[in-house]
Amino acid sequence: MKKLAIAGALLVLAGCAEVDNYDAVVKTPAPAGLVGYWQTQGPQRKLVSPEAIASLVVTREGDTLDCRQWQRVIALPGKLTTMSGDLTNVTVRRELYGVEREGNTLEYDGMTLRRVAQPTVACAAVLEKAPLPSPLP
Repeated sequence: MKKLAIAGALLVLAGCAEVDNYDAVVKTPAPAGLVGYWQTQGPQRKLVSPEAIASLVVTREGDTLDCRQWQRVIALPGKLTTMSGDLTNVTVRRELYGVEREGNTLEYDGMTLRRVAQPTVACAAVLEKAPLPSPLP
């Protein structure tokens, strides 16, 4: 198990990280300052278009929704976990993204997100159709 954690940490650092079994990932409750809705403001290099929007929803219990929209909406539920001491979001596709918060700014998947009061209309529709396992912020 220790070897798997070390291998996972190395993959995260390499930028091509994945886990073998999403269900085996241990969910970590979100730190208080991370709970809420986060969204990109303006163009981001990691998004396909300057008009694209990325959002991250984080519940108190550590459930997440990575929601990206441009010409369509791609929404991936996930969960927070701690890997090698760092907070990481693991999506159902088994992709790993580091999460670093400083005040009302979040660094996530090479993007800068800011805290917002509510999700976009498209992401709210996804959450209504397929709610996260724990209550929304």
